[in-house]
Amino acid sequence: MTTLPRIDAFTDELIEIRHDIHAHPEIGFEERRTSGIVADYLRKLKVEVHTGLGGTGVIGIIDGKRGAGRSVGLRADMDALPMDEETGLPFASSNPGRFHGCGHDGHTTMLLGAARYLAETRDFAGRAVLIFQPAEEGLGGARRMIAEGLFDRFPCDEVYALHNAPHLDHGQIRVMSGKAMAGAEFFDIHVRGRGSHGAQPNNARDPIVVATQLSQAMQSIVSRNTHPLDAAVVSITQLHSGSAYNVIPQSATLSGTIRTFDDEVAAMIHGRIRELAVGLAAAFGVEIEVDIRNIFSVLENHPKQTEALAAAARDIVGEGNVGDLGRPAMGSEDFADMLKKVPGSYCWVGHAGDIPVHNPAFVLDDGILPIGASLLARIAERRLNELAETTDAKAVSA
Repeated sequence: MTTLPRIDAFTDELIEIRHDIHAHPEIGFEERRTSGIVADYLRKLKVEVHTGLGGTGVIGIIDGKRGAGRSVGLRADMDALPMDEETGLPFASSNPGRFHGCGHDGHTTMLLGAARYLAETRDFAGRAVLIFQPAEEGLGGARRMIAEGLFDRFPCDEVYALHNAPHLDHGQIRVMSGKAMAGAEFFDIHVRGRGSHGAQPNNARDPIVVATQLSQAMQSIVSRNTHPLDAAVVSITQLHSGSAYNVIPQSATLSGTIRTFDDEVAAMIHGRIRELAVGLAAAFGVEIEVDIRNIFSVLENHPKQTEALAAAARDIVGEGNVGDLGRPAMGSEDFADMLKKVPGSYCWVGHAGDIPVHNPAFVLDDGILPIGASLLARIAERRLNELAETTDAKAVSA
């Protein structure tokens, strides 16, 4: 493994930054302290800084010393999850109900490490665009940054990102061309019945009975309506109703998520949920309102950029530690929206530990920091110089 020596030399600084961010987690669009740390660090590196894009987003601009060229974006997410931490770490979350349980504190730190390397060396042509994104965890941070002019104000010819992966061995990197992560919708289904005394169910139109019937019926959509070769998941993750032992409530709410890799499959699932709701509403004499919202696009990596990312990864961790992911992941990632605007790729970097992300006991291995920072720096450096050479060759041939 050959992480960049210059980055290895300041790994202790990266660990300190990561621990500080971890101890003060902020959820989506509330990352004011985190974005302040990012902006201040970049300014100390003499990097051009832009703040406020997407609310709490930060953009850093680093121009190379090899002259004009193309632009490559590097993106890291900054937000934490709305959950409590149970790690017992000395730098555990000091904010109740806030926890970096997905490792975004590490991603932010890795990009800061790459920023320091690129700012100190500038051994490339063109421009590196550092994108510190808020609100990845289902709140639409990428879409908001794009809507507010991310790629209009800071054009990128390619864009790259990574995610830590506790299911991989330390130093392993996995890439995947094409559809690599599922798109996702969130739904809320409101059942309005008629409440009654718990001893007089005959006077009620029980929303809990309807909600449980609907929950069971929805589980048949994937098994009986979706083609067996089309991957899909329908998960009901919340059911809320009632407030007393002896009261049949007036209403109930079901919430959850739909995951697919195909817009037509997603549309079919949406349609079946609505049809089931209409049928059950008529059967039980209640009202059912269905609200389905698209949250994540399907993440589709571009082939050329995926091979370039794999080549950069081989430079950092060696041939034997780089491979194909093998199969798409049903999880979702809003970097997908950036990939719909700009060609690029997204990869997974393994680290020590076997507790999955989004678990209250998840611990990010600090040993991943120089690996991720080195990979981000190397892909920017390589691609900017390769793109400059391609541009020069075309100019000569013309």
